[in-house]
Amino acid sequence: MENLLVSATQSNMSRFFVLTYKYLPNVVTNEAPLRAAHLQLAQQYLVEGKLLLGGAFGDPIHSASAIFKTDTKEDIEKFVQADPYVQQGLVTEWKIREWTGVIGALVNSSL
Repeated sequence: MENLLVSATQSNMSRFFVLTYKYLPNVVTNEAPLRAAHLQLAQQYLVEGKLLLGGAFGDPIHSASAIFKTDTKEDIEKFVQADPYVQQGLVTEWKIREWTGVIGALVNSSL
């Protein structure tokens, strides 16, 4: 089995970032006209290999997170600025945090 534990100092290690959104209350009732464009933007980043995973928290939904694998925080900042959920005020707060992956199948993958 492949060794999935990777040294944090490994030179070819990719950078991960976690984007978190906090939504307006009852976001689900307000997102319908924007959902297709929001998902289209996410799909673009997925195809480019920058977005690995995204999804929402809560029932009812109150927040969301997405994990990106990219070399620059600016890639995620561009995503945020282009996101219709942000542009139309459904997102009340957002934060981008760099994250160091240490173990797991995606840490040292070419995805």
